[in-house]
Amino acid sequence: MSEKIYRIGEAAALLNLKTYVLRFWETEFPQLAPSRTNTGQRLYTEVDMTLLRRIRQLLHEQGMTIKGARRVLEGSAVLDEKLPERVTAVSDSTFMQMIRREIAAVRRLLNHRHGRA
Repeated sequence: MSEKIYRIGEAAALLNLKTYVLRFWETEFPQLAPSRTNTGQRLYTEVDMTLLRRIRQLLHEQGMTIKGARRVLEGSAVLDEKLPERVTAVSDSTFMQMIRREIAAVRRLLNHRHGRA
């Protein structure tokens, strides 16, 4: 029995994504390399579909950057499932920079509301 093969439109529909997203992901994730027909049409296997689901989960559900998701897939980064989703998506220093910017924005807002510019 042969493995199920999906054309790009079928794969995108199953993942609730646009076809251009799958084509873009191919350029960003070296692990994603669907086979092609003689006419260049992409053919995704179940293994490819599993990888696509994982990429979608990391990017869309965990909120990771492409760079972060790539590192997780390569094994050079690990998600700590105990941390809030957004925290796992960035490095500690990046996270701290983001917190500092948020605090500064809140200070500016409070100062503005209290007449201290």
